[in-house]
Formats: sequence, C-alpha cells, structure tokens
Amino acid sequence: MRLLFIGDVVGDRGVHMIETYLPQLKRDYKPQATIVNGENSTPVGRGISQAIYKTLLASGADVVTMGNHTWDNKEIFEFIDGTTKLVRPANYPGKDVPGRGWTQLKVNQATLAVINLQGRVFLPPLDDPFTAADALVTEIRKTTPIIFLDFHAEATSEKTRDGDLSSGKGVRSCWDAHPRTDHGWSDLTWWDSIYDGCRDDWPDNGILGMQSEGVISRFLTQRPTRYVVDEDEKSILSGCVIDINDQNGQATKIKPILISDAHPYFN
Repeated sequence: MRLLFIGDVVGDRGVHMIETYLPQLKRDYKPQATIVNGENSTPVGRGISQAIYKTLLASGADVVTMGNHTWDNKEIFEFIDGTTKLVRPANYPGKDVPGRGWTQLKVNQATLAVINLQGRVFLPPLDDPFTAADALVTEIRKTTPIIFLDFHAEATSEKTRDGDLSSGKGVRSCWDAHPRTDHGWSDLTWWDSIYDGCRDDWPDNGILGMQSEGVISRFLTQRPTRYVVDEDEKSILSGCVIDINDQNGQATKIKPILISDAHPYFN
C-alpha cells in the first residue's frame, strides 16, 4: 500500500497549495490513500470549516486529521459527527466528545486505520496519549496490521516515546505533522526504520504560518498578541509518500516532498 501524507494546511495559502498540487501528486505517485492534516486551514489559521473540509476531500484527501486547534472554529460542532473522514485527537477527555479519534477505510483488499493523537507537553493537558495509543492499537490490530498514526505533539521527548511505544505495538507508520521551528522547518527524526516530522503547508516568510511580527512580539514581551496568517505569495507544501507492506503493516520506504519557490515541483 502506498500512502501520501501532507502536513498542517495553514490558511488560504495552504488550502490553495493543496488545490494546486495534491491532484498532481496523486497523479504522479499514485497513492492508494491520502491523509491531510487540516487543523489550521481556516483563513485565520485555526480550526477547519465544513467548506474547507469538503475542499480538501475534493482535492484528493481520503482522511483529514486534526490537532490542538480542533475546536477553534466552532462550526466544526455542526458537521464533525456526520463524517467518517474527519479525525480529531482520540485522547480528548470526557465520554461524549464530538467526532471520532480514528477511522478506517478499505484500500483494495486491505484495511487502513488512521489514528489521531495529541501530545501534552507545551499543549493543553489532554488524557494520556500513550495509554490511548496502547488501547487503540491493541483493538485495531485485531482487524488490520496497517495503522497510520498522526501524533500531534511539540516535544521531542513525547514524540520519541510515542514512536517507541507505537513501534512496540506494531504501528509502522507514525508521523508528526506539528513540530515547527523558524520558517516552518521541522526536525526529521526516524524511529523503527520509518518515522518523520513533516513540515506544514503555509506561507514561506512567516513563523508557524503567521506574520512574524506578532510571534516575535510575544517572545519579547510575554504579552498576548494576536497571530495573523501571513498572506505572503510565497508558499510551501510538504509531506511524504510512504510504501507499506500490506501483510505486516511495516513501512518499507519513504520519499519526502517539499514544494516551494526554491523547490519547484518536478516528479
């Protein structure tokens, strides 16, 4: 099985990059399933709307994952329960959390499970993601060995721990779409042959996809600052193509993808 994964889509520019390049990537790489993180895809860069969700699906996404900004656009409560293709972190606390924390889809003769989890270091204190991962993977592996985990976390320690835990439980495709440093670069880390922090899809000259002035001001003053999506015309799309053994769920090959003015798309 071949998967295509695209990191956080940020703002209008990120959505435009998906509309422009995702059909081309699918045409050229021919993935059997495509997963896109959409938690920052509204024009203000926080949350998702139903219209944008439908745009991501129309552009070629089979599953849309979320993260710590899942509930930031309140419109999500109006449609999340009506879809099986939008996945929010499975470790939100409470018994009546809207939506679902994982989903599965048939891919030819195989079944792919997609899990979304969120870390707790430097992020809101959700339920323990490791306990949640352990329970989910144990249950899911009764029906399929092919499990893709989008672990949305900040700290390297959590990502390492989740990579180790997931590896021990048989998850062979474990990805983090969230880590970001200046200009959106993420650290590429590999565990159990295949593990990666994917860069996000956003304007090229900001920080976290936002105008740098507001972010830097918060660093310098520690006072609340409104983050504004950087509408610079230069944008980035990144992700990866993963080949997986259908029999044991082992990821066997990865090809990173980066599209920008400095890295125009040529397959």
